[in-house]
Amino acid sequence: MALSESNLTNTARFILSNMGSIAATTLVARGFALNLLPPELKDHVFSGVCKFLSRFSNKMTLVIDDFDGLGSNQIYEAAETYLAAAKARRDDIRRLKVCKSEQENSFNIAAESDEAVLDFYRGEKFKWVWSCTSTAAKVFHNPGDRNSTVRHETRSFHLTFHRKNKRMALDSYLAHIINVAKNKKHEKKTIKIHTVAAYQHMQYNINDIWAPVTLNHPATFDTLAMDTDQKEMILNDLDRFVSRREHYRKVGKAWKRGYLLYGPPGTGKSSLIAAIANYLNYDVYDLELTDLTRNSDLRRLLLATANRSILVVEDIDCTIDMKDRFSSTEQAVYFPRKEENKQVTLSSLLNFVDGLWSSCGDERIIIFTTNHIEKLDPALLRPGRMDVHINMSYCTPCGFKLLASNYLGIQDHALFKKIEHLIAIAKVTPAEIGELLLKNDEPVVCLQGLIDFMHCKIKENHEEAIGEYPY
Repeated sequence: MALSESNLTNTARFILSNMGSIAATTLVARGFALNLLPPELKDHVFSGVCKFLSRFSNKMTLVIDDFDGLGSNQIYEAAETYLAAAKARRDDIRRLKVCKSEQENSFNIAAESDEAVLDFYRGEKFKWVWSCTSTAAKVFHNPGDRNSTVRHETRSFHLTFHRKNKRMALDSYLAHIINVAKNKKHEKKTIKIHTVAAYQHMQYNINDIWAPVTLNHPATFDTLAMDTDQKEMILNDLDRFVSRREHYRKVGKAWKRGYLLYGPPGTGKSSLIAAIANYLNYDVYDLELTDLTRNSDLRRLLLATANRSILVVEDIDCTIDMKDRFSSTEQAVYFPRKEENKQVTLSSLLNFVDGLWSSCGDERIIIFTTNHIEKLDPALLRPGRMDVHINMSYCTPCGFKLLASNYLGIQDHALFKKIEHLIAIAKVTPAEIGELLLKNDEPVVCLQGLIDFMHCKIKENHEEAIGEYPY
């Protein structure tokens, strides 16, 4: 039966009057809660109300914190990079945080708190909001928790979307964010070299352990004074490594590669490391083992290194005692600055390189350098720990020609044959030759100085040999 006009009017008045009563009651309840309820109970009540109302919403929100357990949250870091580019493109964004160091090549754009960014994926809308909330200091400090007494804030992204898109968000959208961010970050990043920060930082924030500075080393494979075949071998190995992610997963190995660079001082070990970093666009982590006094520090350092990075331990034979590995009391590193019985053991180093902790990350290169390979424990040299052994030898004729081209801008000279003959027996390093070629702008002066230097070097080597074998 149809309702009369008067009945409709009465029904509308009833609804409106009840809505007014509900609104008034809500305001009174809100005022009562704000003024009379203690903060703890107030938060509990409002949280319960919000949870109740959310049952009737068709929206879903994912909270992505910047920190998870002992490591940073990969999704949070990817969202930062992905949304920074999205914010820079939009005209309606009013607040952007921009920074750039003198050495960096591009601007760094960061999210501003409570700024919303809409993103569309496969025709569906996704809303991002960055939140930064201050928190009170905690009585008990957790060394692995950045939100404890060191940093009194929590940072997170809130990703809101329609409930029907839950599977899309979890199965493909977040993976899309990570892949796009990974490529963007790799393309625009400035290579950094990280050193271990002050020791006390290891006790607090895991992300403060490494202190980065821009790496401006100009070395490339084109400028290295190495034989062409050796260069090609290294380049092919690097290309093969970075392209075999699925293969490493298939065979059940951590996606890492170990290199050992050995040879006399001045043969270009550090330059090769810089060339690898520039070629792959990887950050470098320079680990000084004498800065550590506990095995747990090694594990924390490994957790704090990023993927797509190079971990370097220089002069490994001088920083840890490799002898008596199988003795009842394991050899360790003792530091003269402290009398405490604190130590970094060889077994911990081996586990760091090839044990369970080595799998905490992907696409990592570990490089050890030494001037005396014969001093290293065989356990450290086997494949899986040091996969590629690279002999950084004295300068060869091929290396000299490259140095002459780089330093003097010449491809050939009448003195080249004499130099190539002497260089094969003089045992001179690329560093020594490079220093001599820098002394004058005239090629003939530099080349003659190099010849004189090699004659002296040959004489010194001969006298040393006689001293070692007088009979």
